[in-house]
Amino acid sequence: MKNITLKAEIKFCRFDEMEENEQRLINKAIKATENSYAPYSEFNVGAALRLEDGTEIIGANQENAAFSVTLCAERSAIFNAQSNYPDKPITHIAIAAKNKSGFIDNPVAPCGSCRQAILEMECRYKRNITIYLYGTNGIYVLNSVKDILPLSFSDDNMR
Repeated sequence: MKNITLKAEIKFCRFDEMEENEQRLINKAIKATENSYAPYSEFNVGAALRLEDGTEIIGANQENAAFSVTLCAERSAIFNAQSNYPDKPITHIAIAAKNKSGFIDNPVAPCGSCRQAILEMECRYKRNITIYLYGTNGIYVLNSVKDILPLSFSDDNMR
């Protein structure tokens, strides 16, 4: 038996170190938290994504008393994009979250279902999606969802 090590390189930067178009997308994710409906968790999440042609789409988490039908911000934005622009690949996604005290200090990562949905988009369009995870202390920048989903499951596994 041997051990293997899986590593991911994640950039960490301050908001003011980012390019203007990156800041704009993160600001849209921050603003999208206002559209969140989170009466149960009081954890508001916003997502903003950019398509290949520059179109930007937002999503916000939507909770429900029947928790299984709750929808995360990331999937809300992805499904919106796929419903309205199915021929346009997603190139970037920004995610921001706040609780009763305000925006969280350290970046929050997508849940497992959202990671799988982002992976599906990378596989569908055969390109990585840059991910910005916002926290007031700084922003994580990932080159692909595979950086936080190293043992991913995709259609290639079924062949």
